[in-house]
Amino acid sequence: MSPLEKRAATGLAGIFSMRMLGLFMILPVMSLYAGDLEGATPLLIGLSISAYGLTQALLQIPFGLMSDRLGRKRIIAIGLVLFASGSVVAAMSDSIYGVIFGRALQGSGAVAAAVMALAADLTLEQNRTKIMATIGISIGLSFGVAMVVGPLVGVVAGLQGIFWLTSLLAVFAIVILFKVVPTPVKVTIHKDAEPIPSLFAKVLKDKELLRLDFGIFCLHLVMTAMFVVLPLVFRDELGIPAIHHWIVYLSVIGLSVGAMVPFIIIAEKKRKMKLIFVGAVGVLCLATFAMYFTTESFWGLLIALFVFFTAFNLLEASLPSLVSKISFAEGKGTAMGVYSTSQFSGAFCGGIAGGAIYGYSGLADVFLLCASVLLAWFVVAFSMKPTRHVSSLLKHVTVETTEQLNEMIKSISAVKGVIDVAISIDDATAYLKVDNDCLDEEALDKIIC
Repeated sequence: MSPLEKRAATGLAGIFSMRMLGLFMILPVMSLYAGDLEGATPLLIGLSISAYGLTQALLQIPFGLMSDRLGRKRIIAIGLVLFASGSVVAAMSDSIYGVIFGRALQGSGAVAAAVMALAADLTLEQNRTKIMATIGISIGLSFGVAMVVGPLVGVVAGLQGIFWLTSLLAVFAIVILFKVVPTPVKVTIHKDAEPIPSLFAKVLKDKELLRLDFGIFCLHLVMTAMFVVLPLVFRDELGIPAIHHWIVYLSVIGLSVGAMVPFIIIAEKKRKMKLIFVGAVGVLCLATFAMYFTTESFWGLLIALFVFFTAFNLLEASLPSLVSKISFAEGKGTAMGVYSTSQFSGAFCGGIAGGAIYGYSGLADVFLLCASVLLAWFVVAFSMKPTRHVSSLLKHVTVETTEQLNEMIKSISAVKGVIDVAISIDDATAYLKVDNDCLDEEALDKIIC
């Protein structure tokens, strides 16, 4: 990548990671401290954890579309101000209702689609995958760091301290936006990086994509529901002081990241994606079911958590890759928009479901709920079609008439290894799905050059 592209990648990854760190830090601590808030009940505590998911799900696509008209940086800045405002509201609240409102306000700063669109504006077609991967890695790192930092800050400064820290992170993100991230020369609609309204119907009719949307919904429902009760199990059932929770999370999550790598290699290199994917869903279900029986066993719960996070991390990494592979050539951005909406909807439902079950029948039954949801996902995933090992490829093209467009599509479609192709005159880009193992790159370059 060029120096400008590297600046863009670093800056946008920093903005994304600071925002996600602020959202995730609450997960391992909210249920420990929210009981002291006025009006707190298990259901409302669960809602306070997941309220951000509803506003995030509702507003992320509109924010992305508004950035096309009003400018990327302006919309991202507005989103970050909303996020900071929500953090301040939650930090200053003495009641659970104030914290819920603050969390919902945090989620209303839904800048994910706008950030991705800005990343596309600032990179050449051949480097776009790199910057998207950098941002994706930053999200994963944010989750791991949040699991460690959240409990530590919670012990020292309580919930208010975490929310004040989150507001400070939002301010840093605004500074990065204007001081580090370059300003694009022009704003262009990128079908691989942002949702396109005219393509929603086609995406929503694709059964394979809907299976993946259902999967990410279930995955984040389970994760959020589990964290409604998991910190309480550590403290109340196993007697682990809150100051030591970060050690458990660091150990389990750190080891699980290393454990998942061989399975990713097998899935990609050995062409065993469906086997590994469906197997991971099954293992996740069994691990969650095991937690139901091990809430009073430290080592039993620790092993179950290690297995859970190994499968969780594997699925979290595999699902976006599968969406990219399965979506039609020009539909990746739209498919990812629907996918992200499903993800945050799952998080919202998870907090409510976890809080309701905890209040009605106790801690352990939340794990039983999670296992039931994952069993349903396993049934749906089992029927998925084997995934073709294809890659997305973007090429800059110059076409001026409909006749030239149709002729180029016909010529590119005839190239060996090209699975699907769509050309956009507006952004002068050819969106291709290709099989790299048999792609005739020389023939493709002759047509496009």
